[in-house]
Amino acid sequence: MTSAALHRPASYYQDSIAVTAGPFPALEESRRADVCIIGGGVTGCSAALHLAERGYSVVLLEAAEVGYGASGRSGGQILPGLGTDIATVEKALGKSRARDIWEMSRESVRLTAALIERHGIPCDLAWGYLHAAVKSRHVEELKAFQARLATDYDYPALQWLEGASLQEHVVTNAYPGALYDAEGGHLHPLNYTLGLARAAQHAGVRIHEHSPAVEVHPGQPAQVATPGGRVTADYVIVSTNAYRGEGLLPDLDGRIMRAANYMIATEPLSEAQVAKVLPSNDALSDANFVLDYYRLSADRRLIYGGEVSYDGREPRQLRERMDAKMARLFPVLEGIGIDYRWGGDVAITLNRAPDFGRVGSNVYYAHGYSGHGMSLAGLAGQLLAETISGQSERFDIFAAMPHRSFPGGKWLRTPLLVLATQFYKLRDRL
Repeated sequence: MTSAALHRPASYYQDSIAVTAGPFPALEESRRADVCIIGGGVTGCSAALHLAERGYSVVLLEAAEVGYGASGRSGGQILPGLGTDIATVEKALGKSRARDIWEMSRESVRLTAALIERHGIPCDLAWGYLHAAVKSRHVEELKAFQARLATDYDYPALQWLEGASLQEHVVTNAYPGALYDAEGGHLHPLNYTLGLARAAQHAGVRIHEHSPAVEVHPGQPAQVATPGGRVTADYVIVSTNAYRGEGLLPDLDGRIMRAANYMIATEPLSEAQVAKVLPSNDALSDANFVLDYYRLSADRRLIYGGEVSYDGREPRQLRERMDAKMARLFPVLEGIGIDYRWGGDVAITLNRAPDFGRVGSNVYYAHGYSGHGMSLAGLAGQLLAETISGQSERFDIFAAMPHRSFPGGKWLRTPLLVLATQFYKLRDRL
């Protein structure tokens, strides 16, 4: 498939775009810039905006269209924390650095809200998040997590809900309890990403869609080649996440794996149906390893995500399984019309922590959010701008997190990951 054929996939988000951004013509010449950014998702657009506001000239290259990847297809949840338990970070970096990372994750949510307000981005921001237990062992794990955050991370905001108090937020018998977090929330991810791109363009960033980076030549300056042109820059940022091709930065090959997730959006619900599903308009994800997650859109559709594939193939009977799971959760929705079905890839790391770092002296990257990047990617863009401006202390806290390549090499790492996932799927059922 050529880059010219890569357009945003049909989805509810694609059909509810409320941001006019662009045009972003393909690169067809040579350009000089202070910074060249590869990837037009939240990370790249945030980095571009923050760099331009600091006075840097920026060229952003996007292989398809702004928001083509997870930034424009995801569940739209904006949450404190990472894709891994904070205990993983504490074990690797110590409690002090883990506390720093936790606080920056909270900052990422506040930054998201501030960018939306500052740039007038119409992306339906709403607050309230539930992390739901599916079985009794989840109850104990979530309560222990709540106590640990309150004691060790000065975060007393989590509230344990069960019974009638939980039913005020989600009307189902599927969960014995849930942690409620008022600092979490949800938004329309594609409108948010396009809003960042619009703000970056207004700040002077030159954005080029359908301009995939095919080669990165490190050096002083570095050069980035596309099929139609070339960018010469003092710094390069690679923010492609799951959509970076093997070989673009060989040092990073094997550090992330692509995982496909799938989503559906129902027809608009009546107010009576909403009252029997998510009466408080919270986002929710469950505590399974292969988790389900959902929220309401601004026009009262249930946007429901789940299932996973690591081998590039759609799971068998995907439609039937997703529809049946939704109906089991909410019997009031049995037989409801499904207006949209789509999927997309996220990038996971072996330890599920985000991977930030450098290749050489002037090529930076941020990727591997492991399904938890909607707000953290915005902060990553800000940290990259700080780093290029000579203030790398906060970026370096994340960059100190150790990461290993997935085992098995190029040919075996996917089969091994599929095998491991089958184990965790079985565990989810127990």
